[in-house]
Amino acid sequence: MPQQLPLVIVPATNLRQPSRLIQTDEFADSNFIKLVADMMHTMHTDDGIGLAAPQIGHNIRLITIGADAFSGSAALPFSTDADLALINPEIETYSWKTAVDEEGCLSVPGYAGSVERHVTISVKAPTRDGAAITFTAPDYFARVLQHEIDHLNGVLYIDRAKEVWKLDRVSSSRHL
Repeated sequence: MPQQLPLVIVPATNLRQPSRLIQTDEFADSNFIKLVADMMHTMHTDDGIGLAAPQIGHNIRLITIGADAFSGSAALPFSTDADLALINPEIETYSWKTAVDEEGCLSVPGYAGSVERHVTISVKAPTRDGAAITFTAPDYFARVLQHEIDHLNGVLYIDRAKEVWKLDRVSSSRHL
């Protein structure tokens, strides 16, 4: 049964440290498999659309993305009906076109900001079963991936934000 994991909140120092690569032999480890399930559970329980391992105290290159982030995206090499876990994700290409939009973060509660991100990116990563996938992520999916991969590099959305503001009330939008 998946467990709710405590979130790491700014100014925790591990949020600013680069995460280590996960070795292939770790993919099948029962503790790793449980961590992925716990991250997905935590992401949903805390109303997030994405979660990076540093946000729950593990500085490893692992992110989870809720299926809502990529619903409607065409030609993806994985099921769009289930959440996605990516191990050691790498952004291979970025579109020249960028867009500014609002972001929030489970590790920066009570704040939001305007962040410029690439509109389309190409990502390469193995999934939980070890299969290597490469795919193009558009729009919101690209934004969520860039946000979560930034976490793996010790970068927070507030570092990239053109403007940050305190939320007056609980937002109805999901956190990245």
